[in-house]
Amino acid sequence: MDNLTLRSYRRTDAGAVSRLFREIYGDHYVQPHVYLPLMINQNHGDGRWHSLVAESGKKILGHATLCRNSGSHTAELALSVVHPSTRGQNIATQLGTRLLIHAQALGCHGVTIKQVTQHAYTQRMADRLGFCSTGLLLDYVPSPFGEPLPETIVIGFTAIDGYRRPLPALPWPPGCRDFMEHLSGVYGTQEKEPLWVGPPIHVEQCSGRYEVLLKKLDSCLLKQLRQLPRHWMISIRLRLATGFASAVDSLSAMGFIFTGIAPNDRCAGWLALFHRGYRPRTLELRCPHIQRLHDQAQQQIAARASEAASHS
Repeated sequence: MDNLTLRSYRRTDAGAVSRLFREIYGDHYVQPHVYLPLMINQNHGDGRWHSLVAESGKKILGHATLCRNSGSHTAELALSVVHPSTRGQNIATQLGTRLLIHAQALGCHGVTIKQVTQHAYTQRMADRLGFCSTGLLLDYVPSPFGEPLPETIVIGFTAIDGYRRPLPALPWPPGCRDFMEHLSGVYGTQEKEPLWVGPPIHVEQCSGRYEVLLKKLDSCLLKQLRQLPRHWMISIRLRLATGFASAVDSLSAMGFIFTGIAPNDRCAGWLALFHRGYRPRTLELRCPHIQRLHDQAQQQIAARASEAASHS
């Protein structure tokens, strides 16, 4: 489209941006703020959102945002949406490219992206923008496409020029050694482990899932985790640090599966991801390393179903 203009978001765009999300996703988009133009403007006024829009003939046909929490050096490239009439023209990629440049101007050290798995658009875009896929969030949010199964998300991360985010130099367990050595090759390693910022444990419920953020896993905490209801869907984010190998074994014995890592937006470190209670499904993912993580999770479901059948 020859007359398409990419420009910074303006307060007067709020209504048009909200209509664009509703036109494409109906009532299913997982971020409720996009349905309230006042919230869209408030997020920009607070400095949490930094958006660009694609405009043609005074009509907004595309939108993308850098989302950043106060004090964090990590932003998320999110809220990317393009009108169906303009798809195939790399508009989302162009918006993302400019926002990554803007992230550097904002003082960000790195940017994450959540790639949906019901289609390949965001996975392809993340590849073109230079993101490396680092982890898998199983059954993460209600489907934005109105599907019965929740949406599984692939996490991607890219470091901003001039900054590094190395992994700790640890012995990797056999079950995830290839994957972690792959990420170590991408981001490097260091002996020093970054300082932890915030409380040592945080728990919240989100979209029917219990999210647990942990600084460390000790025998007392393991005992309490074992007492949680077995039917709960639980996602654990554990500081990637000394003791990781034993944590993999302990959590595996409780039915959790390791699904990669994600940057900790509170500091310069990484979080190891573990999940329990996800549902069986088939997905074709763009990154072969992430595909293997997903396939291992599905194999665990099948193994546990077979074990339960043999005891019934």
